[in-house]
Amino acid sequence: MWRKLRNAAWNYRRLLFMLATPPLLLPLPLMIATKESYCAFVLLLMAIFWTTEVIPLPITAMFPAILFPAFGIMTSSQVATAYFKDFHFLLIGVICLATSIQKWGLHRRVALRLVGAVGVKPAWLTLGFMSGCGFLSMWVHNTSAVTMVMPIAEAVLRQIRRAGEGGRGEHDDLQLAVVHVDKDNEAVGDEQKPPEETSSSSSSSTSEATQAACVTAPPSEPMVAKAMCIGVAYASNIGGIATLPGTSPNLIFSEYLHQIYPECRCVDFGKWLALCLPVSALALLLTWAWLCWLFIGSDLRLLWRCRGQLSQREKAARKVIRDEYAALGPMSGQEVFTQVVFCLMVLLWLTRSPGFVPGWAAFFPRHAGYVTDATVALVLGVLFFLVPAHGPSRKYESMISWEEFQASMPWKVALLVGGGFALAEGTKESGLSRWVSELLSPLGDLPPLATVAVACIIVTMVTELASNATTITIFLPILSPLAEGIRVNPLSVLIPATLCTSFSFLLPASNPPNAVVFAYGHFSVADMVKAGLGANVIGLLVVLLAVSTWGVPLFSLDTYPDWAPPFNATVP
Repeated sequence: MWRKLRNAAWNYRRLLFMLATPPLLLPLPLMIATKESYCAFVLLLMAIFWTTEVIPLPITAMFPAILFPAFGIMTSSQVATAYFKDFHFLLIGVICLATSIQKWGLHRRVALRLVGAVGVKPAWLTLGFMSGCGFLSMWVHNTSAVTMVMPIAEAVLRQIRRAGEGGRGEHDDLQLAVVHVDKDNEAVGDEQKPPEETSSSSSSSTSEATQAACVTAPPSEPMVAKAMCIGVAYASNIGGIATLPGTSPNLIFSEYLHQIYPECRCVDFGKWLALCLPVSALALLLTWAWLCWLFIGSDLRLLWRCRGQLSQREKAARKVIRDEYAALGPMSGQEVFTQVVFCLMVLLWLTRSPGFVPGWAAFFPRHAGYVTDATVALVLGVLFFLVPAHGPSRKYESMISWEEFQASMPWKVALLVGGGFALAEGTKESGLSRWVSELLSPLGDLPPLATVAVACIIVTMVTELASNATTITIFLPILSPLAEGIRVNPLSVLIPATLCTSFSFLLPASNPPNAVVFAYGHFSVADMVKAGLGANVIGLLVVLLAVSTWGVPLFSLDTYPDWAPPFNATVP
């Protein structure tokens, strides 16, 4: 009897948790019958459900549409308008571009060119794949970037393994390397057995001895696979922070900033790129060096000294990269058109309102602020549905179809972000943000950089357990009143927190790119945890360096801006 009850309770644990959580939080709105407490109840309930994922994330995002009208915080029509913002148009335009890139194979050409440019030694090969994935993730969804690069990496690893076993057959076709992964539930194959550590070669004064050491004591193939695969997963997250449309947290931050601080016009594509491209590049290079030291174990100085004859595995890697690139043939017309639209989109983003000179937005003086980056993305994205993919000799077919776009569009993220916008609007309308600002004002006695560091550490810890979009959606309504309470520029807190949201490196379940790469079976959870600890520290330190140096003049982070709410007279 008791065993049956225990089994039933375990099987229905998610339902029991869903039913038990609201009553535990009910004393807050019952004992303090104010709009602030009502909104705090909704915020806490959504944060718990988002973090634990007891119900689908988009369903939790619908709670404001139910609870805000019930508590008298906002009307139903007001909540509904908060769910669809400029962010969604920008997302639609970018996904149109990403769909065309993936459909016509432009991503494969870019990745192979970047990998082939850096060399085929294990460390350089790892850097090549990380650079390719990082560059792609600047413009497409992080998960898409990983699924584009990993089949190429797997084909290279197969050929390296074949060469190490003495095989001389032709490499497998790239399509055989594709692993079909159910990102949520599919079980992972057998883990690699831990390989023996390779001993470091003793340094020699002559170049011949150095070359011999490089050839006779190469790192084992499983260790190269670990560094390469984990590097690809990390690069997708690191590369995504470089541009505003590169990852969901960046877009959520941008739209939140326009919603809560409508007078703030200092964050645009160009300034974000100026701040975050160096952050992304520096973090990627340091993470690459960390992975090489951790798994490949080679003295990084050998990268510059090892020249001469390549090993069999290095020749095999170079052969598969060259053969795959040659198999692509010349660029097709579809690839050329996609590349032109991509370059045009980036150019228009950069020149819309560069700041130091009038941009092309100045041609619309009567409609200042009407045209945004989303307008550019949407106009160019629509072109893919209009321009024919083939010449007049074939039946008309657009560059992408609605079905292809729909398969690539992250509707889950769109709903999740809409719920975050509604929650942010509710905190503003209810006065909860003002109350949190006054509550946190004593933290103003701490050095601002210390407060930012603590916030970044907390965000980095939470994002390992919750999705990146969920984490930033929860923390933005908390951190902006924190910045107002301690009387610092809100951007000095919100920007580093947004960037640190992408540093979910510890677990395969931390984000979809980690899960996709983990499913290939080249490394264990312990390997990722070990590598992720160092990568998290690197990312955190680089972000703090950026916001305390070149980020200060870019966004005037050392002054409290005019577009933020004035200081509360009651705050000491």
